[in-house]
Amino acid sequence: MFARLAEHYRSVVEDLVMSLRALADGLQQQGFAATCYVCGDDRDGHGASFVADLGEGHMVRFLVSDYGISWVESRNGHELVKFEGAEAIQELERVAAALQTPSAPVAATISA
Repeated sequence: MFARLAEHYRSVVEDLVMSLRALADGLQQQGFAATCYVCGDDRDGHGASFVADLGEGHMVRFLVSDYGISWVESRNGHELVKFEGAEAIQELERVAAALQTPSAPVAATISA
C-alpha cells in the first residue's frame, strides 16, 4: 500500500510541475514576471519553484517537491498568507482559472 501511495504522490508532483510551467508561460504572455525552476531532469521533474511578481510589491510563490507543497503570497516583503498541501493546490487552481477568464485582471483576482 505505501509503495502505491508513494508512486501516486510522485505522479501528483509531476503533474503539478507541468502545470506550474504552463502557468508561468501564461503569466509571461500577459506581461507578468513569472518563473518556474524545475528540479530533476527535464523529462522527470521531481519538484519545482514557481514565483510570480504581480506588481505593486505583490508576489506569489508555489513550491512542490517530494517533501511537500506550499503556496505563499506576500506584499512588500511581508507574508500575507501561506497554504500547504491541498489548500495550496486550490490556490494554484484559482490562479489558473483567472488566467482563462479574460475579463478579470489576474492580479486583482489573486489578491481577492
